[in-house]
Amino acid sequence: MGILKVGLIGLGRHGMRYARHLLAPHPPAKLVAVCRRNAQEGLAFAQAHHLRFYQDPHALIADPDIDAVLVVTVPSLNVTIAEDAIRRRKPLLIEKPLTVTAQEARRLTELATRASVPVMTAHTLRYDAAIGELKAHAPLLGPWRYLVLTARMEHRPHSSEEVRAWNGRGALLEIGIHLLDLVRFMTGERVREVNCELERPVPGAPEDRGWVRLTTTSARVCMVDVSRVSGTRTTRVEIVGEHGQGLADWSASTVQLRTRSGETLSRTLPPTPTIVSVIQAFCHAVETGATMPITAYDGWRAVELAEACYRSAERGHPVQLPREDERDD
Repeated sequence: MGILKVGLIGLGRHGMRYARHLLAPHPPAKLVAVCRRNAQEGLAFAQAHHLRFYQDPHALIADPDIDAVLVVTVPSLNVTIAEDAIRRRKPLLIEKPLTVTAQEARRLTELATRASVPVMTAHTLRYDAAIGELKAHAPLLGPWRYLVLTARMEHRPHSSEEVRAWNGRGALLEIGIHLLDLVRFMTGERVREVNCELERPVPGAPEDRGWVRLTTTSARVCMVDVSRVSGTRTTRVEIVGEHGQGLADWSASTVQLRTRSGETLSRTLPPTPTIVSVIQAFCHAVETGATMPITAYDGWRAVELAEACYRSAERGHPVQLPREDERDD
């Protein structure tokens, strides 16, 4: 197989990041077509970069010259796009969250599994260098007492169209989904209980603040703090262990560790675009037939945690998650 030829669905703020990396020198895949609902802007972009343009995502998927599809659109559209690509046996890279609901995520995952079509969920923070460095040095901290994950982002108003596209969900699904996935990634464990509080600027609006306490199967406590209320941002993962503490700031690309034996680490890492790493990993798996490093199953589990958070906040008490052998067939 030569270089993988891909089509990109979605040229919004985040989709443009994918496009820029794919159009840079020595890309991991060849971008041959793009899709955008705004035909005027999409066509102008395609013509400027000598790409084919489609306003209809299903027309892009049907293009026989496209080997794989990258989906960077609002999550409420992911299911129908993915189902079409799976029917046409085209590998998929889907930007997080995989879907809006756990039921949709499960259906998509099971459809891809039955069809043996590879699907990767773009939980990009798994490829962040600072987080990776913290995870690699975590054994120095001894048994973990708890994990703290924080993403306090700048306030950004949402249009009524965006609110509908996200099914009324806010900061927890938009930003917190990163952190919920990191809980499983950092601990290697399943979450058995979530307790969540959400705040909304006005009743009925998408939430702009969320605090979540998650408990894993080994009773490890993980705290998630997510918001979109400030003019600045704080982004970090903190491990509090019996022998020391460690912190990774993925916006600043810094890692700090300190142990009771006097060992210290303070490092600023060169910035590494996580989207490039994700695309490279996806292309490698498609080209070699390897298992996707972040599967549709991983995407499903993150959405399932988010949904449990919403239930907990609505009911005002913790929600238990079923074991694998307790899930409905």
